[in-house]
Amino acid sequence: MISIPHHLLRKIIEKALEEDIGFGDITTESIVPNNFYTKACIIVKEEGVIAGIPVAEEVFKFLDPSIIFSPKVSEGEKIEKGKIIAEIYGRAKTILSGERTALNFLQRLSGIATFTNYCVSLAKPYNVKILDTRKTTPLLRILEKYAVKVGGGENHRFALYDMVLIKDNHIKIAGSITEAIRRVRENLSSVYKIEVETENLEQVKEALENNVDIIMLDNMDKETIKRAVEIINKKALIEVSGNIKPEDIEDIAKLGVNFISMGKLTHSVKSLDISLEII
Repeated sequence: MISIPHHLLRKIIEKALEEDIGFGDITTESIVPNNFYTKACIIVKEEGVIAGIPVAEEVFKFLDPSIIFSPKVSEGEKIEKGKIIAEIYGRAKTILSGERTALNFLQRLSGIATFTNYCVSLAKPYNVKILDTRKTTPLLRILEKYAVKVGGGENHRFALYDMVLIKDNHIKIAGSITEAIRRVRENLSSVYKIEVETENLEQVKEALENNVDIIMLDNMDKETIKRAVEIINKKALIEVSGNIKPEDIEDIAKLGVNFISMGKLTHSVKSLDISLEII
């Protein structure tokens, strides 16, 4: 599982709290005395996989290091509706002011982990890995890719700097797959893996002739994927991508591919319903 560097997490949380609290929580400050302490619990209102407990804890501790945050479940645990996943004790002002930001992170990350876990369960019998993409919320990529890992998925490249992925627009500019690969190999160390996005069987053959590491089959129908797998014949790893839905996973996984990448894991997932209640 990727880790979240503490200094990066605090930067994200600082900006999120600044967005929500701004110059002050005027409602809480008007109603709640400074020295009023209370206990609260975080409850999940639907079944799912929990991700983001350390993030929620850091939100409250950012506002007040004396807050006592006690997780009641483990990160990545599948839980039932109505489960208390954490208890909090401290100044009521801190709890109320941090509530929405903490829940926003928890709901979003748990939604990603829950959906990822479901997709992984469909692909697992065929030894196919579910990958995320770079279709993430700006500035939250490290958290969202973390949630994918919590849900049992795998991370594709994190950003533009850690892997070569030659896409259709690169090919158009270079003139061909062969020329794009030549330029990459001329300018980069061989330590970088090369993946090529292909849209038809001719491109698959051209990528294969250039000994790339991974061939992406983009937006191909199942019959074309099957033929591509036969052509590649285990001479490169195979990734399938392009508007993949959960109902497509098993049929694609059966064809002998290695990876299925899904932008849906992060770009349009439903958040899990989670609330905080004073007790």
